[in-house]
Amino acid sequence: TLFRSGANHRQLSEFNGQNIFPKLPYSESMGCERRVLLAFSGGNDSCAAVGILRAHGYEPTLLTLDMTGDRSLLARARRAAEALDTPLLTADVRTSFTRQVVDYFANGYLTGETPAPCTECNSRIKWNTLRDVSIERGIGRIATGHYFRLSRQYGKVFVRQAADPAKDQSYYLWGVSQSCLERAIAPMGETLKREAGERLPAGLKSPESMGICFLRGENYREFLRRRAPNGIRPGEIVDRNGKRIGTHDGCAFYTVGQKRGLGLPPSLAVVAIDAARNRLIAGEDEELRRRRLTVRAWNVPDMERLCRSRELRVVIRGIGRNPDGFARVRLERDRLHVELEYPAWAPAPGQPVVFYERDIVLGGGILAGSG
Repeated sequence: TLFRSGANHRQLSEFNGQNIFPKLPYSESMGCERRVLLAFSGGNDSCAAVGILRAHGYEPTLLTLDMTGDRSLLARARRAAEALDTPLLTADVRTSFTRQVVDYFANGYLTGETPAPCTECNSRIKWNTLRDVSIERGIGRIATGHYFRLSRQYGKVFVRQAADPAKDQSYYLWGVSQSCLERAIAPMGETLKREAGERLPAGLKSPESMGICFLRGENYREFLRRRAPNGIRPGEIVDRNGKRIGTHDGCAFYTVGQKRGLGLPPSLAVVAIDAARNRLIAGEDEELRRRRLTVRAWNVPDMERLCRSRELRVVIRGIGRNPDGFARVRLERDRLHVELEYPAWAPAPGQPVVFYERDIVLGGGILAGSG
């Protein structure tokens, strides 16, 4: 559906028109295409992106994704679009979002993994919908309010870390396809978070959203209980030898590396989850150090570059700690096998493993196992 504001009297000329933002990254390859389809929530970052795009001569059309049927979020987007006097489209993606993100999240925890729903949403829902709607509408470029940059190298387009390291979101974009990145620009890439907020008119500023969107503030344990009331039950905590040393409330409520809530000495943590037997395996910190990773469901634009890189580092965001030093990768059938110079602590199956060469994302995938 298309919503068009008629409130020209509320247009914010200083915010929309003056060239007050740094040069857009990747703008040298934009050619004469000025129309951009921008993912829009009505929050601070997507509102700031409108101003940045206009300041550089682009003509944004906004796209709000209806993922959960939350009318208050749709209303916020409409109010902000009206204030910015910018056309707004909405796309109903509730069915695909439930199947590919919400179900993925619940099933991951129920099978003993630690899922990352934001990466799944970006690679399967948000960016693909932007691409498809832009093609349908004849709009040449797509953008989001994410903090990242883009770089074209050797005929491929790579995600690059943002100028603001505190807000960099490149980690969550490893799964975005080349067909999306070829059409993309990154308006927030050179902008500092505080600068974006300062340049927003007071009427557009809103509290920053936190947490997982579809939980709507609900504790994830209660969410899982509702989704699978018969799939969560108490069980044993055992040591590496299978000796019972405690009990747990349900495997889905724990992740590798977790110490809180076990009722065990503070030196012990979850080192593995056996969801099939409803067991947690606990051990000492040293047992959580991993030098070898196996990665599935990977997305790598240039496999040759990934495997030959001598400056490759690995990032795994979760309860654990990222490895220092560099990594080596080899492809074997449908798995990437990663050798780390120094071990990672507590990498959890289901988490994204993202490969960086300096500030360039060379790809990523999902951790299948470690040793």
